Amino acid sequence: MALGRITVFGGSGFVGRAIVRRLVADGAEVRVAVRHPERAGFLRKIGSPGQVTAVRADVWEEASVGPAVAGAAAVVNTVGHYVERGQASFGAIHGTGAQHVARAAQAAGAGRVVHISGIGADPRSPSAYVRARAAGERLVREAFPAATILRPSVMFGPEDAFFNRLAALARVLPALPLFGRGTVRLQPVYVMDTAEAVACALVDPQAPGRTYELGGPRVYSYADLLRLALEQSGRRRLLLPVPYFAWDVIATVLAPLPNRPISRDQVTMMRDDNVADPTQPGLSDLGITPTALETVLPTYLGRRAARPGA
Repeated sequence: MALGRITVFGGSGFVGRAIVRRLVADGAEVRVAVRHPERAGFLRKIGSPGQVTAVRADVWEEASVGPAVAGAAAVVNTVGHYVERGQASFGAIHGTGAQHVARAAQAAGAGRVVHISGIGADPRSPSAYVRARAAGERLVREAFPAATILRPSVMFGPEDAFFNRLAALARVLPALPLFGRGTVRLQPVYVMDTAEAVACALVDPQAPGRTYELGGPRVYSYADLLRLALEQSGRRRLLLPVPYFAWDVIATVLAPLPNRPISRDQVTMMRDDNVADPTQPGLSDLGITPTALETVLPTYLGRRAARPGA
């Protein structure tokens, strides 16, 4: 199956950029749907001239979504965020917004839809974010029953927010705080493996209608991930256990800030493991061998080990 023209919603973000690069490598013509296309000029440098174009679309403004998918053979939705700001609520982005994309893809006659969700999506979760992810999956499937849903764990790569933030904190703090005792488990997945999963899902005849949980080859505790980030950054810092109730207080105090570093919902999510269900399809079912964190992390955190003042 030739990829043809593909619309990627949120293609200027961390995971979106990886997906765009992967699809371009396969010869696809990629239309990137973003709220501010004037800020996405860097995308034109990917691929051949004219292979990538940026158009305006807001997933919660349904009227803007239809034109973005017109003529597309496939649609990929990567839009998501972890902190609610103004009208950009979890329900608007992960729920209604996802529905708008899937509904427009169906109306436009797109052959495939790939929706990026997250491990642990559950309508009964105490986390508003996780509940909204589950609602989004349901609404996508109602609008486009053959949609493929990908649920990645926390993603890593040179531009990630997770490990780069830990390294930044290690530069200014004498100790790194843990959530509880740092025992919550995560299964980080390489962002390019997620991009590969999207490319495979667009052509694999078994992918339509399936849900895949994407995790790396190893499960770590949160404390282990902090130790690994410190090791690769060339720094030594104490790991300080912080009770969850204290995190709740901190998040509540910071709530009025427009760019708060953490929310109460994020604290809630850090109480539960973020690990792929081994009974569900995963990367191996798409023919992908997951990339080890230890292989990639030194390429962007390891460079800091040689810097003075560590």
